[in-house]
Amino acid sequence: MGSCPLLPAHCQHFNGLGHLTVEPASLFLMGSNLTVYCNITACQPRCSYVCWSKIFLELNGETVDPWKKVSCTTIIFKLFNVRVAQPSLLCKLQQSGQRPQIVNGLDLQGGLPPDKPENTTCETLRSSDLINCSWERGQQTHVPTAYNVSVNRENGTQLLFDQIQDAGEITIPRAAMEENTKYQLIITAYNHFGASRSDPVILCVKDIVIPETPRIKLIKFGNNSSAAVLQWETTDPSEHLRSSVRLRTDDGSWEVRKGTELSEGLIQVDDLKPLTEYEFQMRTCNSTSGLTHTSTARSAACKGSLCSKWSPSVRGRSPGKGPSQQLRVWRIVGHLETNGSRMVKVFWKPPPPEDYSGEVQQYKIFLGNDQKQEQTCRAVLSHCSVEVPAEVQALSISAVTSYGASPPAEVPLRRSGDFGPVLRELAPAANGSAVFVSWSWPGNKHRSTSGGEPLHYVLEWTSVPAAELQWKQLNKEQNSMSITGLTAGVRYSISLYAVTTRGISAPSSGLIYSKEQKPVSGPSMSVLVHEDRRILIQWDELPVDQQRGFITNYTIYLQTLDSSSTELSATVSVSDHRQKWLDCPEGALALQLTASTSAGEGPRGSQISSQAAAPAVDLVIVIVFIISIFIAIIANLMCWSCVRQRIKQKCISWGPAWFDGKLPKPGNSIAIRLLEQDGGEPGFSSTYSDPPLSPISLISQEERDDTYPNVHVEISQVRSAGTPLLMSDPGTMLADSQLEHSSYKPQISTLALQGEEVMETEEEQWDVPTSGEEDRCSSAFGGLLGGFLSTVEADFSDSPLGLTLSSVSGLLWPKTPETTRVLNGGFLLWRTESDVEVDTPSVDLQSEIMTRDTAADTCLSQYTAETTLTDGYFPQVAAVSSTTLCDTQR
Repeated sequence: MGSCPLLPAHCQHFNGLGHLTVEPASLFLMGSNLTVYCNITACQPRCSYVCWSKIFLELNGETVDPWKKVSCTTIIFKLFNVRVAQPSLLCKLQQSGQRPQIVNGLDLQGGLPPDKPENTTCETLRSSDLINCSWERGQQTHVPTAYNVSVNRENGTQLLFDQIQDAGEITIPRAAMEENTKYQLIITAYNHFGASRSDPVILCVKDIVIPETPRIKLIKFGNNSSAAVLQWETTDPSEHLRSSVRLRTDDGSWEVRKGTELSEGLIQVDDLKPLTEYEFQMRTCNSTSGLTHTSTARSAACKGSLCSKWSPSVRGRSPGKGPSQQLRVWRIVGHLETNGSRMVKVFWKPPPPEDYSGEVQQYKIFLGNDQKQEQTCRAVLSHCSVEVPAEVQALSISAVTSYGASPPAEVPLRRSGDFGPVLRELAPAANGSAVFVSWSWPGNKHRSTSGGEPLHYVLEWTSVPAAELQWKQLNKEQNSMSITGLTAGVRYSISLYAVTTRGISAPSSGLIYSKEQKPVSGPSMSVLVHEDRRILIQWDELPVDQQRGFITNYTIYLQTLDSSSTELSATVSVSDHRQKWLDCPEGALALQLTASTSAGEGPRGSQISSQAAAPAVDLVIVIVFIISIFIAIIANLMCWSCVRQRIKQKCISWGPAWFDGKLPKPGNSIAIRLLEQDGGEPGFSSTYSDPPLSPISLISQEERDDTYPNVHVEISQVRSAGTPLLMSDPGTMLADSQLEHSSYKPQISTLALQGEEVMETEEEQWDVPTSGEEDRCSSAFGGLLGGFLSTVEADFSDSPLGLTLSSVSGLLWPKTPETTRVLNGGFLLWRTESDVEVDTPSVDLQSEIMTRDTAADTCLSQYTAETTLTDGYFPQVAAVSSTTLCDTQR
């Protein structure tokens, strides 16, 4: 048994069960219809109804339905418009329960007739012995095709003939042709399906000589990676040659560039991409021509434009490209500092990626036109703050990459002082994320005015509250723009500037929402005044980020704390300065406030309650009543002399030590009265002062008794309306005193009397305690005369000396129209009628003028005044005895 050769895994080993035939033939013209016959060697045996057999045909793996069954062994299949060049046919037999079996197979070959050869060209090098001719063969025939090339003289005789199989070029010996003779070249193509012939071509050998192929020696990329300079050479003279370059990338096709000839052997190619691998070729061309088609110019001269062959390829990678465009810049100028400098925040847009290669390493800000001072900012930033000294008036900025830096862009700092364009429309878009902005110049003002020629516009916008500034530089011919990427419910501030040759114009600004929404909260409110049926409410403005739209109105809700009452509401305009008087029901109230925008009413704010204030009349009445009771108690206590005395003592004890000192009163000095020469009465406004001192001489006791005799005074006391002058019965009262041995000091007499309490004013005026024993509320007479005649005993009946007491009377009793004078034995007594409020019955004192010559109207009880004079300057100690003084006129 013979061995079977190994077959590939996808192949099947089969024994032929029949054969295939194709009409018209297995080599067919593409696009024609084919008939295929599948024949098996024997008919399949009949079987029960569960048995079956099937013959089918596959074309390149696809099943073809049978067209006609001729017999049990032959099936006919029809194939229409077969366009496949090499179709594969398989005829298969399948029986029930078995795998399909291959009857037989057949490979077909389709083809096309050759196209007419066109664009025939012939060329040769100056140093070459061969002429190379080529043509375009047209579409592929898929079958072997032969090309017959014949060179004929102009008279039609054949000079050369050659045949080439499936090629588009042929080589002709140059020596077989004369240089200046014209020849005719014809190319004929043929195969199994047909033949075609080219148009005759006139060939002139001397005009088909092309320049030698150049050679690229070097490729240089300059600082700008968009250009490459090719250095080349050739063996031909270059005076009449024109060079051209073609290039391609790794994944691209050839692209012919004319190039710029810099000098002999140097050509520059522009518009290259940075960091790109290029393949370069070049050639040279002259103006001679050697080919002319007889159909168009059979009799024309053999002249044309011929170029050399493309040089061998040279590869090179372009370097990175530095930025070539200026940055788009903007700025925010801060306040002027005390040292004259100012902070400037510089903004910029990064350079477009297609303008440079690599990555931006940093940005440099140059101060001044000389660019000697600079500040570096990181590449990840889009703005940077710089302190600009007062002497610097210009700023510029440049982007620095690994392949170069961009040209410096001037940062505008100056203000033109003129008004710029005005925002005409701020319109939110329907999608709620954009705003349409338009502007125009105001009035008849043209863009080119005294403010300078416009360079461009800058439109800036930022959210409120202030966030990161966004801006865009616009062309000076533009008058509208759509700002996209905005957030609904956020307020934006939009400003437009015109940058001119003179500086930056004043901005035109506006506020806008891309889409208004309801407020997120209600305003806080408070009650300022709550009266009966009237209330004054004040509220705070919502923060901008909670408004989410322009507030159109506020709504106040109020009702009494009784839940059964109806809730009232009032709509308040935004022009009410966040205060409003409202009419309200009586009782405690609950209040809430909402804010509304064009999108609707927001939620209610916090609820507050308020109660009308109680009337203040009841409180005033209570306060007045308490004050009245307090004043009445104080007044009642002050009417008690003992209370006054204790208060006075308490104040003295609390005060300093000198406050309780008993200071002498010059007005009580008898010496002052004795030394008054004129004996007149001092005026009310006179001021007592010490008399001038006189020499003091010592005298004996006898001389002193003669000089200062005892004085006896008798005064009749009258009782007015049955009221005693003193508390005791009318009688004689005597006060004795010893003369004090001291230097000059006004002496005060003490009169031991019992009487009624004298007024508080007299006590304070005299400020001399009485010598008598005080009872619970003090003796009135002691308070009245205790400081008048202290220890004075005088007898004026025999004394020639007149003792004047006008000074003392000026202190004791104020002078009134009712004042009278009593003169007895040279003693002048001043007395004033006054009413004294004391605890005992009041004393009415009435004085009258009494003289030695007239005593008919007045009856006086006799006062006996005995004066005892001792050593010292003044005789001021006396004892006084009194008898009843009667007023006969009463």
